[in-house]
Amino acid sequence: MRAFNLFLKRSFDIVLSLVMILILIVIPVFIVVPIVIKLTSKGPAMYNATRIGKNQKPFKMYKFRTMITERYDADGNEIMSEDRITKVGRILRKTSLDELPQLFNILNGTMSFVGPRPMLDYQAPRCEGDEVLRFEMRPGMAGLAQAKGRNNISWTERIQYDIEYYKTFSFWLDIKIIFHTALMVFKHTGTEVKPEYRGVDRFSKHYVPEEEKKED
Repeated sequence: MRAFNLFLKRSFDIVLSLVMILILIVIPVFIVVPIVIKLTSKGPAMYNATRIGKNQKPFKMYKFRTMITERYDADGNEIMSEDRITKVGRILRKTSLDELPQLFNILNGTMSFVGPRPMLDYQAPRCEGDEVLRFEMRPGMAGLAQAKGRNNISWTERIQYDIEYYKTFSFWLDIKIIFHTALMVFKHTGTEVKPEYRGVDRFSKHYVPEEEKKED
């Protein structure tokens, strides 16, 4: 049954991504959005970033750029990610339009419409125990964690939802997640990261294990 559900999932990915790409070219979102990004901030309209996908294989994930290209201020201090988001970028994130280029990732098989959100390369090695089960599925544009709260839940909770998704996966579950996520996007729910989740945890960029702190 799981194999059949996986077949339905991949068939759905291919057909729907092709249809959506054709629709968005005709509208034409893939022309208007890049022009707006280029006119309002310096840098490319799109970018690709390395993410860790199924079986922990790295791949290039595509997105519309939502941040300024500068990573450091005039004094050489690193600018926090939340402070680098442009005005246009905030709109793209609230509406999830910044994710649309990932339709090409879905088409080439590196992503799916539904699955655990793809991790950064420094985050994947930090997964422990059952947490690695999330890499048994293709990463998704949407996922159970996103349907449960998008950015308004901690990384620990996100990982637990990823594990739950792997263990309870079915094609019907994917359909329910897509509709629930679409509703959250429509309501602009969970787009801003809560202050309590901006600290340093095990999956944060500046996290240092206790063992390494003792060695220093």
